[in-house]
Amino acid sequence: MSHKALHIGTAGWSLPKEHRHRFEEGASVLARYATRLNAVEINSSFYRPHRPATYARWAASVPEGFRFAVKVPRAITHERRLVDADALVAKFLEEAGALGTRLGPLLVQLPPSLKFDARIVETFFRDMRTRFDGAIVCEPRHASWFADGADQILRDARIGVAAADPARVPGAEKPGGDRDIAYFRWHGSPRMYYSNYEPGRLAALAAQLRRARKSGADVWCIFDNTAAGAATANALEILELTAP
Repeated sequence: MSHKALHIGTAGWSLPKEHRHRFEEGASVLARYATRLNAVEINSSFYRPHRPATYARWAASVPEGFRFAVKVPRAITHERRLVDADALVAKFLEEAGALGTRLGPLLVQLPPSLKFDARIVETFFRDMRTRFDGAIVCEPRHASWFADGADQILRDARIGVAAADPARVPGAEKPGGDRDIAYFRWHGSPRMYYSNYEPGRLAALAAQLRRARKSGADVWCIFDNTAAGAATANALEILELTAP
Protein backbone atom coordinates (compact mmCIF):
# COMPACT_ATOMS: atom_id res chain seq x y z
CA MET A 1 0.00 0.00 0.00
CA SER A 2 1.51 3.35 -1.00
CA HIS A 3 1.98 6.00 1.65
CA LYS A 4 -0.02 9.17 1.23
CA ALA A 5 1.33 12.57 2.17
CA LEU A 6 2.09 13.64 5.72
CA HIS A 7 0.86 17.20 6.25
CA ILE A 8 2.49 19.06 9.15
CA GLY A 9 1.69 22.59 10.24
CA THR A 10 0.11 24.95 12.74
CA ALA A 11 -3.15 26.77 13.26
CA GLY A 12 -2.42 29.98 11.38
CA TRP A 13 0.96 30.85 9.90
CA SER A 14 2.43 33.44 12.25
CA LEU A 15 6.16 32.92 12.81
CA PRO A 16 7.49 33.78 16.29
CA LYS A 17 10.65 35.85 16.12
CA GLU A 18 12.73 33.17 17.87
CA HIS A 19 11.96 30.64 15.11
CA ARG A 20 12.08 32.79 11.98
CA HIS A 21 15.72 31.93 11.29
CA ARG A 22 14.65 28.32 10.75
CA PHE A 23 12.67 29.36 7.65
CA GLU A 24 13.91 30.69 4.34
CA GLU A 25 13.04 34.18 3.15
CA GLY A 26 9.67 34.68 1.48
CA ALA A 27 7.61 37.40 -0.17
CA SER A 28 5.10 37.17 2.72
CA VAL A 29 4.88 35.50 6.12
CA LEU A 30 2.82 32.71 4.54
CA ALA A 31 5.37 32.22 1.75
CA ARG A 32 8.14 32.05 4.34
CA TYR A 33 6.17 29.62 6.50
CA ALA A 34 5.71 27.38 3.43
CA THR A 35 9.48 27.04 2.92
CA ARG A 36 9.56 24.49 5.78
CA LEU A 37 6.00 23.35 6.54
CA ASN A 38 3.65 21.88 3.95
CA ALA A 39 0.26 22.55 5.56
CA VAL A 40 -1.64 25.08 7.63
CA GLU A 41 -5.04 25.27 9.26
CA ILE A 42 -6.99 28.45 8.54
CA ASN A 43 -8.81 29.26 11.78
CA SER A 44 -9.83 32.84 10.96
CA SER A 45 -12.58 31.48 8.69
CA PHE A 46 -14.34 30.31 11.87
CA TYR A 47 -14.81 33.91 13.00
CA ARG A 48 -15.28 35.83 9.75
CA PRO A 49 -15.66 35.21 6.02
CA HIS A 50 -12.81 35.76 3.57
CA ARG A 51 -13.29 36.85 -0.03
CA PRO A 52 -12.52 34.29 -2.73
CA ALA A 53 -9.77 36.64 -3.92
CA THR A 54 -8.11 36.36 -0.52
CA TYR A 55 -8.13 32.56 -0.63
CA ALA A 56 -6.81 32.69 -4.20
CA ARG A 57 -3.97 34.98 -3.12
CA TRP A 58 -3.02 32.61 -0.33
CA ALA A 59 -3.05 29.67 -2.72
CA ALA A 60 -0.75 31.51 -5.10
CA SER A 61 1.71 32.17 -2.26
CA VAL A 62 2.61 28.53 -1.59
CA PRO A 63 4.27 25.64 -3.48
CA GLU A 64 2.40 22.98 -5.42
CA GLY A 65 2.34 20.37 -2.63
CA PHE A 66 1.18 22.73 0.10
CA ARG A 67 -2.34 22.25 1.49
CA PHE A 68 -4.76 24.37 3.54
CA ALA A 69 -7.23 22.91 6.02
CA VAL A 70 -10.09 25.37 6.52
CA LYS A 71 -12.23 25.68 9.64
CA VAL A 72 -15.96 25.81 8.98
CA PRO A 73 -17.61 29.04 10.27
CA ARG A 74 -19.06 29.13 13.78
CA ALA A 75 -22.30 30.44 12.27
CA ILE A 76 -22.76 26.88 10.98
CA THR A 77 -21.37 24.86 13.88
CA HIS A 78 -22.12 26.94 16.97
CA GLU A 79 -25.02 29.22 16.02
CA ARG A 80 -27.04 26.98 13.70
CA ARG A 81 -25.63 23.85 15.36
CA LEU A 82 -25.65 22.03 11.99
CA VAL A 83 -29.36 22.73 11.39
CA ASP A 84 -30.77 24.70 8.42
CA ALA A 85 -27.30 25.83 7.38
CA ASP A 86 -27.45 25.07 3.64
CA ALA A 87 -27.05 28.66 2.47
CA LEU A 88 -24.19 29.29 4.88
CA VAL A 89 -22.41 26.12 3.77
CA ALA A 90 -22.80 27.06 0.10
CA LYS A 91 -21.37 30.53 0.72
CA PHE A 92 -18.43 29.17 2.70
CA LEU A 93 -17.60 26.57 0.04
CA GLU A 94 -17.73 29.19 -2.68
CA GLU A 95 -15.20 31.27 -0.75
CA ALA A 96 -12.82 28.51 0.35
CA GLY A 97 -13.09 26.80 -3.04
CA ALA A 98 -10.90 29.59 -4.43
CA LEU A 99 -7.96 27.72 -2.88
CA GLY A 100 -8.34 25.34 -5.82
CA THR A 101 -5.97 22.35 -5.80
CA ARG A 102 -4.39 23.55 -2.56
CA LEU A 103 -7.60 23.06 -0.58
CA GLY A 104 -7.27 20.25 1.94
CA PRO A 105 -9.81 19.10 4.55
CA LEU A 106 -12.65 21.16 5.93
CA LEU A 107 -12.61 21.15 9.74
CA VAL A 108 -15.96 21.03 11.52
CA GLN A 109 -15.25 21.78 15.18
CA LEU A 110 -18.36 21.39 17.31
CA PRO A 111 -19.34 23.08 20.58
CA PRO A 112 -18.81 20.90 23.69
CA SER A 113 -22.54 21.06 24.42
CA LEU A 114 -23.61 19.63 21.05
CA LYS A 115 -24.80 16.05 21.53
CA PHE A 116 -24.83 13.48 18.76
CA ASP A 117 -28.17 13.32 16.99
CA ALA A 118 -28.11 10.81 14.15
CA ARG A 119 -30.83 12.52 12.14
CA ILE A 120 -29.18 15.96 12.31
CA VAL A 121 -25.71 14.57 11.63
CA GLU A 122 -26.77 12.46 8.65
CA THR A 123 -28.78 15.32 7.14
CA PHE A 124 -26.06 17.91 7.59
CA PHE A 125 -23.22 15.84 6.18
CA ARG A 126 -25.34 14.37 3.37
CA ASP A 127 -26.19 17.90 2.25
CA MET A 128 -22.56 18.99 2.63
CA ARG A 129 -21.44 16.03 0.55
CA THR A 130 -23.70 17.10 -2.33
CA ARG A 131 -21.60 20.27 -2.53
CA PHE A 132 -18.13 19.07 -1.55
CA ASP A 133 -16.41 15.77 -2.36
CA GLY A 134 -13.10 16.46 -0.63
CA ALA A 135 -11.96 15.49 2.85
CA ILE A 136 -14.08 16.58 5.83
CA VAL A 137 -12.93 16.21 9.42
CA CYS A 138 -15.11 16.68 12.49
CA GLU A 139 -13.86 17.54 15.98
CA PRO A 140 -16.76 16.68 18.31
CA ARG A 141 -16.36 17.50 21.99
CA HIS A 142 -19.34 15.77 23.60
CA ALA A 143 -19.04 12.17 24.84
CA SER A 144 -22.12 11.03 22.88
CA TRP A 145 -20.15 11.32 19.63
CA PHE A 146 -17.88 8.50 20.78
CA ALA A 147 -20.64 6.03 21.66
CA ASP A 148 -21.47 2.94 19.61
CA GLY A 149 -23.03 3.72 16.27
CA ALA A 150 -21.86 7.30 15.90
CA ASP A 151 -18.51 6.35 14.38
CA GLN A 152 -20.16 4.13 11.78
CA ILE A 153 -22.53 6.90 10.70
CA LEU A 154 -19.60 9.27 10.25
CA ARG A 155 -17.59 6.60 8.45
CA ASP A 156 -20.46 5.92 6.05
CA ALA A 157 -20.61 9.65 5.26
CA ARG A 158 -16.82 9.73 4.71
CA ILE A 159 -16.31 12.11 7.63
CA GLY A 160 -13.08 11.79 9.61
CA VAL A 161 -12.94 12.41 13.36
CA ALA A 162 -9.96 14.40 14.60
CA ALA A 163 -7.66 13.04 17.29
CA ALA A 164 -7.56 15.82 19.85
CA ASP A 165 -5.05 16.52 22.60
CA PRO A 166 -5.95 17.08 25.32
CA ALA A 167 -8.97 14.82 24.82
CA ARG A 168 -12.05 16.25 26.54
CA VAL A 169 -13.75 12.86 26.63
CA PRO A 170 -12.59 9.22 26.32
CA GLY A 171 -12.08 8.23 22.70
CA ALA A 172 -11.35 11.75 21.47
CA GLU A 173 -7.60 11.10 21.54
CA LYS A 174 -7.54 8.88 18.47
CA PRO A 175 -8.70 9.33 14.85
CA GLY A 176 -12.09 7.93 13.91
CA GLY A 177 -14.74 7.96 11.22
CA ASP A 178 -13.39 7.89 7.67
CA ARG A 179 -10.29 5.69 7.61
CA ASP A 180 -8.88 7.52 4.59
CA ILE A 181 -7.86 10.50 6.73
CA ALA A 182 -6.15 10.73 10.12
CA TYR A 183 -6.19 14.28 11.50
CA PHE A 184 -4.26 14.96 14.70
CA ARG A 185 -5.13 18.29 16.31
CA TRP A 186 -2.95 19.08 19.32
CA HIS A 187 -3.98 22.10 21.37
CA GLY A 188 -1.26 22.14 24.04
CA SER A 189 -1.15 20.17 27.29
CA PRO A 190 -1.50 20.66 30.20
CA ARG A 191 -2.32 24.31 29.41
CA MET A 192 -4.36 24.48 26.20
CA TYR A 193 -3.06 26.85 23.51
CA TYR A 194 0.10 27.58 25.53
CA SER A 195 2.00 24.48 26.65
CA ASN A 196 4.99 23.21 24.73
CA TYR A 197 5.02 19.44 24.13
CA GLU A 198 7.90 17.56 25.69
CA PRO A 199 10.19 15.36 23.54
CA GLY A 200 8.64 12.13 24.81
CA ARG A 201 5.13 13.19 23.78
CA LEU A 202 6.35 14.24 20.35
CA ALA A 203 8.23 10.98 19.82
CA ALA A 204 5.06 9.04 20.63
CA LEU A 205 3.06 11.24 18.27
CA ALA A 206 5.61 10.72 15.48
CA ALA A 207 5.17 6.95 15.91
CA GLN A 208 1.37 7.37 15.62
CA LEU A 209 1.77 9.42 12.45
CA ARG A 210 4.03 6.81 10.89
CA ARG A 211 1.52 4.05 11.69
CA ALA A 212 -1.31 6.09 10.22
CA ARG A 213 0.66 6.61 7.01
CA LYS A 214 1.37 2.90 6.73
CA SER A 215 -2.37 2.27 6.89
CA GLY A 216 -2.75 4.32 3.70
CA ALA A 217 -4.47 7.30 5.31
CA ASP A 218 -3.93 10.92 4.36
CA VAL A 219 -2.29 12.14 7.59
CA TRP A 220 -2.50 15.63 9.09
CA CYS A 221 -0.75 16.94 12.19
CA ILE A 222 -1.74 20.45 13.28
CA PHE A 223 -0.46 22.21 16.40
CA ASP A 224 -2.87 24.72 17.91
CA ASN A 225 -0.69 25.70 20.90
CA THR A 226 0.08 29.02 19.25
CA ALA A 227 -0.47 31.50 22.12
CA ALA A 228 3.19 31.50 23.21
CA GLY A 229 4.77 30.27 19.97
CA ALA A 230 5.15 26.60 20.95
CA ALA A 231 3.24 25.36 17.89
CA THR A 232 5.95 26.39 15.44
CA ALA A 233 8.70 24.65 17.41
CA ASN A 234 6.61 21.50 17.87
CA ALA A 235 5.72 21.34 14.16
CA LEU A 236 9.39 21.62 13.18
CA GLU A 237 10.31 18.92 15.71
CA ILE A 238 7.66 16.57 14.31
CA LEU A 239 8.93 17.34 10.81
CA GLU A 240 12.38 16.14 11.85
CA LEU A 241 11.09 13.12 13.76
CA THR A 242 9.07 11.89 10.77
CA ALA A 243 11.68 12.62 8.09
CA PRO A 244 12.52 9.60 5.88
